[in-house]
Amino acid sequence: MAKEHSQLRERQRTDLREPQRYKVIIYNDDFTTMEFVVTVLVQVFLKSEEEAEALMLQVHHSDKAVVGIYSYDIAVSKTRKATSMAREQGYPLRLTVEPESCE
Repeated sequence: MAKEHSQLRERQRTDLREPQRYKVIIYNDDFTTMEFVVTVLVQVFLKSEEEAEALMLQVHHSDKAVVGIYSYDIAVSKTRKATSMAREQGYPLRLTVEPESCE
């Protein structure tokens, strides 16, 4: 009886890294109401009422603010949901997804 030799080798994966994270940025405009921005921050980004109001004021004074840092899929999903809500209400609210910088 002949001996069988296996060519299988176990590989160890050592190059595991944290997945890249993405920040969602909301921008100021002259048409979207402050109340609607707070509503979006509470409903979509799950901010408390106080945190949502602080972020809304930051956007109002600085023209933009980071509303959260997420994995890519979650960042895109939340951005689409917020944009959809804004369009349904007739607002031009703009949000973007950008890679989190490695500073």
